[in-house]
Amino acid sequence: MPISGLTTKRIKKVWGRRALGLDFFEQSPGDDRIGEIWFETDGKAVPALLVKYLFTSDKLSVQVHPDDRQAQARGHRCGKEECWLILDADPQAKIGIGPVGALDEKNLREAALDGSIEAMLDWKHVAPGDFFYLPAGTIHAIGAGVTLLEVQQNIDLTYRLYDYGRPRPLHLDDAVSVARLEPWVAPAAPGTIAPGREILAAGRKLVLERWTGEVDRNVPASPDRPIWAIPLEGSGESGGERLSPGSVWLIDTPVDMRYSGTVLIAYPGNDVIDPSRHDGSQGHMVSA
Repeated sequence: MPISGLTTKRIKKVWGRRALGLDFFEQSPGDDRIGEIWFETDGKAVPALLVKYLFTSDKLSVQVHPDDRQAQARGHRCGKEECWLILDADPQAKIGIGPVGALDEKNLREAALDGSIEAMLDWKHVAPGDFFYLPAGTIHAIGAGVTLLEVQQNIDLTYRLYDYGRPRPLHLDDAVSVARLEPWVAPAAPGTIAPGREILAAGRKLVLERWTGEVDRNVPASPDRPIWAIPLEGSGESGGERLSPGSVWLIDTPVDMRYSGTVLIAYPGNDVIDPSRHDGSQGHMVSA
């Protein structure tokens, strides 16, 4: 099959929720809170990317992820870059990305130990539609009352700096050694490059596009560069499958897609794919 639906996996988290929204069924009052829903393949091979939803009722830890080189030096397959699209947020919901001012390793370690690191983060109010790309090494935390979609390199590798006194381990040595010590600056992205086609992130470990309106175009996927289709609103079809929100699809063969609404398209690599190509070849990098 050129397109296959991915399997959902619910992840329990102390900071999660029972009422998830987005048409996901609610947990019973006595059930554990769900913080994440992952979309996984059934095969043994580990795909390059992971798509998941996050649902917060409390703050996540202040944390950081290594890049490929740093992760591989520690025996891991790859590092972790990620991006977030805010889907819903309480009026006062915030996320913290990077320090407000430059730090050094000594300041960072001391702030993590005494908890003052929370106040050092650049906390930003968020609203539906906001988008953030976090290069590896970015110190970050997600506040309460946020629902977001995350696309990331496919590895569960997090170094916690601070966790509000929860009984979970910290990873100070690793976290301090990989953290970016300067304020976060949003990486440049091409933006809208054609009617109904917006490039939210490119030029790094993954590309994320947003297709909107009446979509009728080829998805030039290949086994070497598969594409993840993430319906957000509306409905459509591709490769004989019905696409609707709450699902994620993996495409590994060129296939046409017809969709009315909004669908995200994610794939690994730096360059933006040219949908006019039917052989799965990548296109040239689109300038911002």
